[in-house]
Amino acid sequence: MTARSPLILNVYAPALLGDDNRTLAAVHGMEKALPGLRLEWRVTERRRLAALPQRDAWLTEEATRGEFPMVCNNDERYPVMISGRHRSAYVSPGGRPQLQVHAKLPLDAAVITAAADVLEAVAEGARAFWGHATPDGASGNIAEQIAPTLEGPPSPPRGLPALKLFEHIRSPEIPYYLGWLNYWSAAAAQAIGFPDPSRDADLLTRARGTPSGGWVVQLTDAPLDLDNPAHLDALKRAYERFPEIGGRSAP
Repeated sequence: MTARSPLILNVYAPALLGDDNRTLAAVHGMEKALPGLRLEWRVTERRRLAALPQRDAWLTEEATRGEFPMVCNNDERYPVMISGRHRSAYVSPGGRPQLQVHAKLPLDAAVITAAADVLEAVAEGARAFWGHATPDGASGNIAEQIAPTLEGPPSPPRGLPALKLFEHIRSPEIPYYLGWLNYWSAAAAQAIGFPDPSRDADLLTRARGTPSGGWVVQLTDAPLDLDNPAHLDALKRAYERFPEIGGRSAP
């Protein structure tokens, strides 16, 4: 894992409404969690960067159309971006449309230290059901738990469990998969049965509650690296502990 390998963040929340302020809350929360960060640039139709002197007003106007366009910091040496996209009811759990907020940050010491704060701020700002922040390398392996093969079902690497497609999960509160840092809203935590003091003692040493009653749960002390046998074992144990995740338990 290199110092500049990206950290991938995704949170899944209810779809945007016309007078929604959640885009601003997510962006402001990310900036607060990383002091000095300013996400005041956008990508034009010509795929060039343009300054946003009235960024908040612009994001508010875009949100009235159900859009969360990408904003970034215009620093090629230290690129940070956040955006959102609409997920239709046809590809979302329970047939309910969703907002997926996606961010990418360099995985350096400062981001590692602030990563839990960033995830909490973005997830709480978006009023997300659940979310995660995971190094890019591990994210690729985790994605293979869901992606079907030409022969049919997924064929996950490293002995990880196969997970259902998002639209086949019965409820939006049930996380699709696990990551390094996991955000579970109060509803998501209830859906998967967390916390159980008798079963989650180890996870609770790396967990904290959020103002809304949710949780940020960290699987490993260092960023998740699936080439590390201890990290891989931690991920497998977490899947065993929470069979609801990925729609694996019987309804």
